[in-house]
Amino acid sequence: MTQGQNNIRFWSVPVPEMLQRLQTTDEGLSSLESSKRLKKYGANLLKPKKSSNTLTILLSQFKSPITLILLFAAGLSFFLGDVTDTVIIVTIILISSLLGFWQEKGAADAFEKLLSAVEVKAAVLRDGKEEEIPIEQIVPGDVIIFNAGDIVPADCLILESKGLFVNEATLTGETYPVEKSTKTLNAETPLAQRTNSLWMGTSVESGSGKALAVATGKKTEFGKISEELKTSAPETEFEKGVAKFGHFLMEVTLLMVIAIFAINVYLHRPILESFLFSLAIAVGLTPQLLPAIISVNLSHGAREMAQNKVIVKRLASIENLGSMNLLCSDKTGTLTEGELQLHSILDMKGGKNEKIFLYASLNAYFQKGFKNPIDRAILAQSKFDMSEYKRLDEVPYDFTRRRLSVLVSKNNNSLMITKGALSNILEICTLAEMEPGKTVEISEVKEQIEQQFKELSEKEFRILGIAYRDMNQQTTIEKEQENGMTFLGLLLFFDPLKPDIAKTIENMEQLGISLKIITGDNKLVAARISRDVGLKDSEILTGSEIARMSSEALIRKVNDIDIFAEVEPNQKERIILALKKRGNVVGYMGDGINDASALHAADVGISVDSAADVAKEAADIVLMEKSLDALVEGVKGGRKTFANTLKYVFMATSANFGNMFSMAGASLFLPFLPLLPTQILLTNLLTDFPEMTIATDTVDKELVEEPHRWDINFIRKFMMTFGFTSSVFDYLTFGALLLLLPGMIEQFRTGWFIESVISASLIVLVIRSRKPFFRSRPGKYLLVATALIVVLTLGFPLTPFAAPFGFKPLPIKVILIIGAIIGFYIFTAETIKRIFYKKVKF
Repeated sequence: MTQGQNNIRFWSVPVPEMLQRLQTTDEGLSSLESSKRLKKYGANLLKPKKSSNTLTILLSQFKSPITLILLFAAGLSFFLGDVTDTVIIVTIILISSLLGFWQEKGAADAFEKLLSAVEVKAAVLRDGKEEEIPIEQIVPGDVIIFNAGDIVPADCLILESKGLFVNEATLTGETYPVEKSTKTLNAETPLAQRTNSLWMGTSVESGSGKALAVATGKKTEFGKISEELKTSAPETEFEKGVAKFGHFLMEVTLLMVIAIFAINVYLHRPILESFLFSLAIAVGLTPQLLPAIISVNLSHGAREMAQNKVIVKRLASIENLGSMNLLCSDKTGTLTEGELQLHSILDMKGGKNEKIFLYASLNAYFQKGFKNPIDRAILAQSKFDMSEYKRLDEVPYDFTRRRLSVLVSKNNNSLMITKGALSNILEICTLAEMEPGKTVEISEVKEQIEQQFKELSEKEFRILGIAYRDMNQQTTIEKEQENGMTFLGLLLFFDPLKPDIAKTIENMEQLGISLKIITGDNKLVAARISRDVGLKDSEILTGSEIARMSSEALIRKVNDIDIFAEVEPNQKERIILALKKRGNVVGYMGDGINDASALHAADVGISVDSAADVAKEAADIVLMEKSLDALVEGVKGGRKTFANTLKYVFMATSANFGNMFSMAGASLFLPFLPLLPTQILLTNLLTDFPEMTIATDTVDKELVEEPHRWDINFIRKFMMTFGFTSSVFDYLTFGALLLLLPGMIEQFRTGWFIESVISASLIVLVIRSRKPFFRSRPGKYLLVATALIVVLTLGFPLTPFAAPFGFKPLPIKVILIIGAIIGFYIFTAETIKRIFYKKVKF
């Protein structure tokens, strides 16, 4: 069977026949066969991975319309006999493009390497053995093993199912998980009722199972939908800002280019020269390196964040991480150590009880669902011999029942043992065991148990109840049989707070980030912990109260609440969306099966490497350790990256814009072009060179201490202010050169070239910081690159390359005057910067 034939309704095909059609067995494929099928069917992806191969990145450097028009103009110039200009134009374009290629290739390679650290994998049978492989290597015919928390990586036919509940909301919109079975269905069964099938993009809520991959990639149901909709991840605020900035500059550039070309033609200047001059101005105005600078900055930021154990899955999310002002998180593993410890086991009289410990150990040992810290804590202290017992069946944990039952047997007697949240255990009990052989009605002691629960909760214990029921010789159980049970006692767990958590939360507040706790624990435990970590007098909202509130009421209330306790999984997303509607940039930190929707809803979804697959897949950021300290460093990294990206934008909208605007204006009243097209291109290339190092620049402490967001209005004001300042000194330079070098066109252009390049390079050191430039130390690479460009620019007219570009050496007096003008420009820009930041807030 080929994947092209996968339109067969496999849910209506018996398993043996389906195995035969796919030429596989219930032991899976061999490694050799899976490799052949991977080549045949392709990677199990909905859309191809963005290729970072050398040729693709190289060709992308030439996709700019302006670059293509310049190459066309160079070709035209060649046919008209101007070989020198043609060679110069092509050479400059190639050098500029190769610089961009070198930067982007390095960024792409580094990012792919980081992503491999948090690759989502699936368990499959290969050569008859269980093996973990990346989900894109799944092929039709693979046998996949599922446990709670796993993502379904393909459309599958179920081979085995034990309490397997799957969340299919992404496909069907159904809120509640669907229980799966191996029953063969009618061919006309609608998708939402195909209980013997699993669908790519859904996730396992509880239980375990084994399934046969039938369709992968675009041939899956999810793939067909995504192909029809051509959906992609929504743009982040940063990406929208970049797009707006690009459109803004495009409009300005287009108007200027058309006007310059028309006026120069009107003045009877050569058409080709006027056309090339207009294009060269466009190149000077266009921040061609912006895509490369953004890629390099984000990739550099991602690498630095990785050193602090923060892996970025989506580069554009770095900006959102830096802009985040609210972090929502559970307490477990974030505020606490994340490793539950069993504190004590109490019977109905408040004493220790070996029977309770034995039953708890049996339940933890024999359950086959999602491995959790509660069971690990029980088994870490258990010393019982389990060999006398045999596991018969299980009703896995789910988030509605909030309990887990196992059926075990000893000497042919079956026993169902159930543990879970105390209220959910009490509701299925009719008796309570006071001591061995003596039971009372649960109603007689329920109030006592609840009072004990309240007192222990205030001491920060996490409390579970445990109950049992004699099942005679029964070999299977269903969740409907969880009734008429005997309450046995309490399991007390504690999760110690992290030693420096209060200090960490204080550090977050200093960064402008408020912490909101969203937990399923009861409000007494949540309140006590919030006090211990410094969140004093915090208002608490419980899940039951949220359930009674309208969306509008929750939106009004949500900013005032620091702790959301006893929250149901489906309420997390509601809280996140309400916070976003109040204008917050919200981060959500989660690692569980039930966190996926909240991670999707948040501006920044944050998970950990040890999280359930479904949570890790939904996250934008993955922490290699569950720690707020690591996240704090990640936020700082995000803010540094954003700040450095804006430095390039500020440069492009100040010195570059000012220089090109001045040149365009001067061309209207000068009897000659202030710079030749090739000279403008060289100017643009040299001024771009120092900006290649922006990613490594140091960032002022003030820019890291509070969140910032992309503000196109601020950038427009910045451009008008500093672009105008630049133009004033450009015209001052024009006047000085006309006065000092009357009639010397080549020397005029040389002087203007020197002033233009050096002023544009040095002004970066001013506008990169709000502080005076001498009080904010630039990165060493930026400083060295700037110094090299200054030296190269001053020396260029003395080299053999000067003549082809039309440059000639200048008298020392002229160079000194140009130096004085640049110095005065830097001083003025510093003064204006101080005034600007007092009046304009960012």
